[in-house]
Amino acid sequence: MKKTTAGAKPATIDQYIATFPPAVRTILRKIKRTVRDAVPEAEETISYRMPAFKLDGVLLYFAAFNNHIGLFPPVKGDASLERAVKPYAGPKGNLRFPYDKPIPYGLIKRIVKFRAKQNGARVRGRPLKR
Repeated sequence: MKKTTAGAKPATIDQYIATFPPAVRTILRKIKRTVRDAVPEAEETISYRMPAFKLDGVLLYFAAFNNHIGLFPPVKGDASLERAVKPYAGPKGNLRFPYDKPIPYGLIKRIVKFRAKQNGARVRGRPLKR
């Protein structure tokens, strides 16, 4: 896959998305919308040259690669969610969603909601309630 603007450093998520071919842009926009719908108060940013959402810390990073969409950081702290993401886990636990398979937007929504709850509990010094 070839980006449309080589070497440019995007300042916003929309600028990042605009650098990809149309089919990839569609997926990236839907991921952005999924996160925004799940946690409307999350802040959009670019960090490590990837789109990121933050709320009481990083909720997630996502990025387009040649054969997949990557989602970071690894999911930890919820056994049910860890089982759900296992088919997508790469060698370091980061998630890989191949372009040739349906993107699990519902799972992404669950991840973001869990990370928001997890970050909020950490910041407030309270144990995470399940």
